[in-house]
Amino acid sequence: IKIYSFHVDSRVTSRFAHTVISSKIVNRANESREATFEVEIPKTAFITNFSMSINGKIYPGIIKEKAAAQEEYDTAVSQGQSAGLIKITDRKLERFHVSVNVAAASKVTFELTYEELLKRQLGLYELLLKVQPKQLVEHFQIDVHIFEPQGLSFLETDSTFLTNELSEAVTKVQNETKARISFKPNIDQQKKNSELSETLLNGDFVVRYDVRREATAGEIQIVNGYFVHYFAPQKMTAIPKNIVFVIDRSGSMTGRKIEQTKDALLKILQDLRPKDHFSFIAFNNKVVEWKSSLLRATEKNVADAEAFVQTLSATGGTHISGALLAAVSLLDKAQALPERSVSMVILLTDGQPTSGEKNVEAIQKNVKKAINGKYALFCLGFGFDVSYKFLEKMALSNGGIARRIYEDADAALQLQGFYRVVATPVLMNIEMQYPANAVEELTKNTYTTLFEGSEIVVTGRTTLEMDYLPIVIKAQSHTGDLTLNEEANVKEKGQVFQNQRYIFGDFTERLWAYLTIQQLLEKAISAPEEEQKALEARALNLSLQYSFVTPLTSMVITKPSEQGRPQLANKPSEAG
Repeated sequence: IKIYSFHVDSRVTSRFAHTVISSKIVNRANESREATFEVEIPKTAFITNFSMSINGKIYPGIIKEKAAAQEEYDTAVSQGQSAGLIKITDRKLERFHVSVNVAAASKVTFELTYEELLKRQLGLYELLLKVQPKQLVEHFQIDVHIFEPQGLSFLETDSTFLTNELSEAVTKVQNETKARISFKPNIDQQKKNSELSETLLNGDFVVRYDVRREATAGEIQIVNGYFVHYFAPQKMTAIPKNIVFVIDRSGSMTGRKIEQTKDALLKILQDLRPKDHFSFIAFNNKVVEWKSSLLRATEKNVADAEAFVQTLSATGGTHISGALLAAVSLLDKAQALPERSVSMVILLTDGQPTSGEKNVEAIQKNVKKAINGKYALFCLGFGFDVSYKFLEKMALSNGGIARRIYEDADAALQLQGFYRVVATPVLMNIEMQYPANAVEELTKNTYTTLFEGSEIVVTGRTTLEMDYLPIVIKAQSHTGDLTLNEEANVKEKGQVFQNQRYIFGDFTERLWAYLTIQQLLEKAISAPEEEQKALEARALNLSLQYSFVTPLTSMVITKPSEQGRPQLANKPSEAG
């Protein structure tokens, strides 16, 4: 079985990426063989299309409601044929795997399409492409086209496998608003050495970039009645933060986990700003407050905290409830905090609650009642013994996010990386306002905090024929209240995208659908049951209308009839 062509074509228009992976395989044996198509794609992406072409006959993947598809093909599922066509493989990727029998001297072409909105983090957008052909490929090519009407301010390519010789196969052409990156290594460049037929191509191929920003109220783009508004203000002063670190030191944290946690905390302490206030709560079956109040991040207090962190050792049970309620209480009774400041709790745990209140629903309810919308709760789950579902619901119910920390050598760096994302709040209580009579079906347009290096994205539909779309942004900065105004020229904005080779269809409409589905699913996690059903029903309708494989839909993959029943490809979730 020989892969004779492998092509990745990724087109990015205003942060929205449309990627097509095609693989052409020939069976050079004189009997039938199994051909496999295995690629890894970002977890944040939605698959929109898949097809197999066997000797000219096309077998398309069909997207259906998950529950209906499972019922229809339950025999295939019970025979184990469906055993996870898509699986989470690491912290950023999931693997799509399909195999089919190919007759002697026959060819098969696999083609997979997926879409994602590139999210700005720490000042950059990242397009991640996983390269793993597992054999030398005669025609191997990656093409990335980027079109950013705001203009490109930074662009780099990076890879985990590029040697000096392979680097020569990368070409980069760039002007003010566009870039094309191509990677086209020949067979000799792909080889580990000239004697063996092993390939060097195994790892990540990454494109990172950022855009120019001039308009104070962000950038608006309008195409065919759908608009998208990007807001990432520059050079803002950091707002002081009040932060309580809640650290699990139960027996299961023994060894490398507690050491990595201590390493990360020592680095994080160095990154606190002088106007920040902080404290620690360490817990096993007992809850221990480092100090009875929050302290300012002076040199002495930071040094004292470092000494405390060094003493942490792991033993005993897991009293998550008591630790979180103690953290909220610390913030409630804190005095002399800066008037304009952002308060947050960061929980790190590796297990289930085993002491105190053990019922996860009760813990979620009690914590939400105690926080009452005043602070953000971020939950970090260390490893796979945690109930990620429990942590995710608790974080999303309290204005934060959950993240899994993988038990790898770089776990300390993962913890620091998460902290860096939330380390610098620059705006609070942000409200993106649009004329009520002129727009509808808006995605989320109010945010409690904007962190440096990130970006707010709001998209919606314009309902009126108008020349200008007025926007107002209200927010609080470190020094006072802000009001930013902008008027987008609808006709002018629409012309920007005409005659662009880089555009795939109505990208603003697909971006709107993608973001709406993501936000509906996220909201459903922490919503009451009735509301949850309504949110999921709307997300399902959009998933079917725009052909996205989401947690609510399945892709039915058909094969030649003699090769058994169709298979189902389902999107996995971090919560399992």
